[in-house]
Amino acid sequence: MAHNHKLKIGVMGSASGPQTENVHAREMARALGREIGKRGYIFINGACPGLPNDALMGAKETHAFTLGVSPAFSEYEHINEYMSPHGHDMIIYTGMGFMERDIINIRSSDGVVIVGGGIGSLNEFTIAYDEGRPIGILTNTGGISNSIEHVVVELCQREMPANLVMDDDPVKLLDKLEIVIKAFPLPVREDGRVKDMRHGRG
Repeated sequence: MAHNHKLKIGVMGSASGPQTENVHAREMARALGREIGKRGYIFINGACPGLPNDALMGAKETHAFTLGVSPAFSEYEHINEYMSPHGHDMIIYTGMGFMERDIINIRSSDGVVIVGGGIGSLNEFTIAYDEGRPIGILTNTGGISNSIEHVVVELCQREMPANLVMDDDPVKLLDKLEIVIKAFPLPVREDGRVKDMRHGRG
């Protein structure tokens, strides 16, 4: 039986570091969150500070349902040890730390958007890339946002996937992301890029 669920958009990016001081990046992150809410999508992030939290603030302005995927074991640990915000409608406390949390965050999203980004965001990008998730890059927001093609094509000598889109306008980026979410079905296995191709889903 088919379901018509709301799209779930995961927003990932710089939680700390110089990118979070970039006024333009912060404005674009907030605009992205607002647009997610305007479209009636579910907003997901890693329940962290920085640019993903700016996007959360924008999503709340337009009444999106907001879900945080925390690395912490409990609300106490989330607030007092991870020093992270907790203004979401719902937070899942994974108790899995940052990197394992990232996997749950990505697998819970129909498409992910990278804003700014440092080492942690690069890790999120590579997980999403390897698992065949639709990816949007909000370019000109600092960090890795303008270097993805260089990393994929020149350093890793891979092709840019057809379900990866880029734009420096949050509205246009989400328009593009909608298209690739519909056009490219998600893998049905963890190693979908390898196994699904053998069964005609590549």
